[in-house]
Amino acid sequence: MTNLARIAYVGMTHLGICSAIAAASKGFSTIGFSPEEDLVARLGAGQLPVVEPELDALLRDHRERITFTSDPATLGDCDVIYVAPDIPTDHTGRSDLSPLNVLLDLARKHSRPDAVIVILSQVAPGYTRARAQQGRLLFYQVETLIFGRAVERATKPERFIVGCLDPHQPLPPALARYLEAFGCPILPMRFESAELAKIAINCCLVASVATANTLAGICENIGADWSEIVPALRLDRRIGPYSYLAPGLGISGGNLERDLATMVELGDAHGTDVGVVRAWQANSRFRRDWVLRKLHELVLPAVTDAKLALLGLAYKENTHSTKNSPALALLADVAPFAVTAYDPVVAVNGDWHPRLSGAIDALAAVADADALIIMTPWPQFKDLKPADVAGRLRGKIVIDPFACLDRAACYAAGLSHHTLGV
Repeated sequence: MTNLARIAYVGMTHLGICSAIAAASKGFSTIGFSPEEDLVARLGAGQLPVVEPELDALLRDHRERITFTSDPATLGDCDVIYVAPDIPTDHTGRSDLSPLNVLLDLARKHSRPDAVIVILSQVAPGYTRARAQQGRLLFYQVETLIFGRAVERATKPERFIVGCLDPHQPLPPALARYLEAFGCPILPMRFESAELAKIAINCCLVASVATANTLAGICENIGADWSEIVPALRLDRRIGPYSYLAPGLGISGGNLERDLATMVELGDAHGTDVGVVRAWQANSRFRRDWVLRKLHELVLPAVTDAKLALLGLAYKENTHSTKNSPALALLADVAPFAVTAYDPVVAVNGDWHPRLSGAIDALAAVADADALIIMTPWPQFKDLKPADVAGRLRGKIVIDPFACLDRAACYAAGLSHHTLGV
């Protein structure tokens, strides 16, 4: 065995692609495997199916160390094999683990008996132990993917959480060498602890999001400004500078919803109280409709057959994903009205809305609309000049939850600017 282990990632979805490229960037010879031949051909040509800042450049810089393939026989040369497909979820947050099961069986079938197999996809507690086999090295590792920040998270992780059959035994040398190359703490623990650790992290994030959203809603009704309060919270050591304190439109993207659904299922199955989790779910649903409530308050009663401009379709900036996107939820709720939409990455899909059309850029979407709604805080939207918007917009209402536009400049341009928490 060479000093640097040969690494494979099985499953070329968002998680697997970003993780494999990060492995190559650390100097490891890396295999990116997918049974989909067309996808492998596109990856081999440098055509990435995911949008992430700096990911294309990272692949170009380290292309010589990564091989994309649909031949499972190549896994036989690998020391560490990560099984890492994205786990799809339905509208309730329930996971479909069948793609993971198929790829895990494939990895075992084509790998050496001494190869280390690591499940990187997120699973519920109990999954990994149920699939452990005598004589095979199986581990679970908590994934840290954040859409829009995948390169940073994959190349500069805060820590590695590794689920083990016996956390008191040292990690296999090949896996240990690989993880140590990233220069961060490694936390071995039993399978179930690692599986639940990911859910615990996300529950803490949800608590922060729900708290910020709830207090921002109060600010809007009592004359307070949430942005003035946030610096005081960040200076409190019990809360900290990295807390999720920005108000938003509920929880979207799929991963946090999945963990809340898992918590409810576990609580109900074992007779523990998960009322707070159900409250978070209800809070998320309420906050998601903030824009719709503003439309009914400010626009729709006063304008017959209103025309709306919608900027942003992705569930957050710097990603192509529309999973549980608040923008798509809004489109479903304003079906009677004409909507012109623009997103710098996501193409407009006519199936989303019966009167939906696309625009070539943000200002073109705004033209002759009765109200502008900014649903995704893309950096490009922050460059928009309110005076230019006012010159194109037929009405005066701007619903801008994330404060992409400068508030004072909006007022100076004669726009009525509405933001979360103010």
